[in-house]
Amino acid sequence: MSLRDDALRIWRAGVAAVDPERLVQEAVVVDGHWLLVDDLQFDLRTIGRVLVVGAGKASAAMTLGLEAALAAAPSPVERAPARFASPQLTGLLSIPAGSEVPLEHIELIHGRPAGVNEPRPEGETAARRMMQLVASAQPNDLCLCLLSGGGSALLPLPAPGVTLADKIAVTRLLSAAGASIEELNLVRSNLSAIKRGGLARACRAGRLVTLTLSDVLGDPVHLIASGPTVPAPPVPGAALEILQRYAMAGRSECAGAIGALSREARGEAEVTAALEYRILGNNAVAVDAAGVEAERLGYNHAMLCATATEGPAEEVGRHLAETALRMRSSGNPNCLISGGETTVKLADPALRGRGGRNQQLALAALEVLGDCQDIALVSAGTDGEDGPTDAAGAILDTAIARRSRLSARDHLARNDAYTFFDDCGGLLKTGPTGTNVCDLRVVVVGKH
Repeated sequence: MSLRDDALRIWRAGVAAVDPERLVQEAVVVDGHWLLVDDLQFDLRTIGRVLVVGAGKASAAMTLGLEAALAAAPSPVERAPARFASPQLTGLLSIPAGSEVPLEHIELIHGRPAGVNEPRPEGETAARRMMQLVASAQPNDLCLCLLSGGGSALLPLPAPGVTLADKIAVTRLLSAAGASIEELNLVRSNLSAIKRGGLARACRAGRLVTLTLSDVLGDPVHLIASGPTVPAPPVPGAALEILQRYAMAGRSECAGAIGALSREARGEAEVTAALEYRILGNNAVAVDAAGVEAERLGYNHAMLCATATEGPAEEVGRHLAETALRMRSSGNPNCLISGGETTVKLADPALRGRGGRNQQLALAALEVLGDCQDIALVSAGTDGEDGPTDAAGAILDTAIARRSRLSARDHLARNDAYTFFDDCGGLLKTGPTGTNVCDLRVVVVGKH
């Protein structure tokens, strides 16, 4: 097998390890009349309804795993093993179009079109229905919230005085300016009625358990999907400071958001549900599993897993390339697996091409690596999406480097890495993977 084949096998093993359906089925088990959710125990004989809500790129597969796990639950009437019957199990989730799965009791709503990772009116409708559902709960009900990466865009519920158009404009401008996911989520959560614990405040169930597939490095639960079940006080001053830092204060598109953040905060309802949070999978799980596969293939590997946003994709790509060259010279290690998430500052719209942070990273690495002799590199999003493109990321090896005919520097400057790699066959297209735990990168080297 070639170095490129090995790098792809290692990358795919990392993605497979964070399969949402399997992770939920491992965490949720019915044992007689007991419902076990990770280390939590619930007596099904005392539970009225199980309400399921949530959002994210992986939430459909998470729900499929949940329904399968609950299929063995006893009927509350017959007290004998039977399928969990509606309306005892009910709920709805907001998912991207194209990620739907066959379910019996829980409704899936297309909160946005496939490949459009920003708020849409359909997502707002789903969020409003979700708030109404949890508000209808009784104290003997159990609410399960399934969250994964992409959940923030799928749960847009503007705060009073803010429109969906306001939120979309602010998100687009901050993203184009290179704001980190932490900064984006802080601003969005302060402009939302469901994020920053809004769902938890609305919930009247006795228990609210959040199961999460984390796409935020370090796994801060208040930032994953902007924390709809994590009560937090508003921080409008911090949100305003971010808008000022990226020179948004004078933009007419941000007037509505700035006005809302500048008004005096109103009091918020208290949380009555007992709250629990469990992380089922994250970037570290994917990196570890990729390492296991690398070892199985005979590589002496090293692993790195970022705990915070890493910075510009170009800088990370060049550093990764320099590390690859040193590895090639020494031969130890001969495989490097890293996980994290970079940022990209977008070029002027009149000049901008197509691409994503992984493609941008790989193109910057190619500038340093040259002919990629005895080096293969894969950099891709675990969700199968890299920016507004149909590629998960990009691949580098000797064959791809030799086929490249375009200017790497020019395409980097214009955020047009997609065109570059499309021309030389370096795009990695997986389609949506159904999971999302940030980015995964693999470098393997041979003898030079």
